[in-house]
Amino acid sequence: MKTEAYRGQKKKKSFFWHMKKNWQLYVLLAPTIIYLLLFNYLPIVGVQIAFRDYTAIGGIWNSKWVGLKHFAKFFSSIQFGTLLGNTIKISVYSLLWGFPMPIILAIMLNECGSARLKKGVQMLTYAPHFISTVVLVSMLNLFLDVDTGIINKIIELFGGTASNLIGNEKAFRTIYIASGIWQGCGWSSIIYIAALAGVDSQLYEAAKIDGANRLQKVWYIDLPSILPTILTLFILDCGNILNVGYEKVYLMQNTLNQSVSEVISTYVYKLGLLGGQFSYTTAIGLFNSVVNIIVLAMVNQISKKVNEVSLF
Repeated sequence: MKTEAYRGQKKKKSFFWHMKKNWQLYVLLAPTIIYLLLFNYLPIVGVQIAFRDYTAIGGIWNSKWVGLKHFAKFFSSIQFGTLLGNTIKISVYSLLWGFPMPIILAIMLNECGSARLKKGVQMLTYAPHFISTVVLVSMLNLFLDVDTGIINKIIELFGGTASNLIGNEKAFRTIYIASGIWQGCGWSSIIYIAALAGVDSQLYEAAKIDGANRLQKVWYIDLPSILPTILTLFILDCGNILNVGYEKVYLMQNTLNQSVSEVISTYVYKLGLLGGQFSYTTAIGLFNSVVNIIVLAMVNQISKKVNEVSLF
């Protein structure tokens, strides 16, 4: 017992000694820690609103405790299945179609021999990332307009009939995902380009000596080299499976496509901020976060067992 107490005291002493010796580093770290405490951890106290009938007069602590009432209300509502289905479909389709695109673009740019062409493509693909969501949706409305939209003009040019694509239920997810890929593909490829830049050049030289063609170099050198990066980002994306941002969906939403465009985030926005149902929407948000954490942990564990790559 004496030995364990001595070791613990020594360890504690060494920690404070380390802080005293490197106090400049801890001073630099302090703003980040304070920011996380104030804006990430302290607001967690407000999660208890999901278990209360919150009123502005009573405040968080004086509002009546109702337990799982709001969760039961959401699970039993007629909107639950539609909201969950729409959210999952948009997220999964965006992940299946959108996740590989930056990888493909990064590999293509890495294989590009012309430095000028490479820089030009990078500039053109990075630029859409800096377009705001409002501007992007405005562009979609202009391009897809029934009378003057360039997309409908092209359809008519090939013998088709112009239609209200932005209000078409079947076209909504395609438009949402395709515009998202166009806007974010170039920016998301940066991390893969950086990972490819770190591949040992001797591997390419050895492959060239062995007679490997360009496709074989990509398959046997590039992809295995950036696989840990791919898996890490994939795990993080899976952890946001129910986090469909409300801004773009809300701006693209109308009465014609609402049956497929109403997702959890837009529902929470309408009832929470516009309707004032704070406890109910907090419960929905908490359910959303718990599902994301569970999915993240599951995908992380699978990746850890299969490829020995994980976040934790």
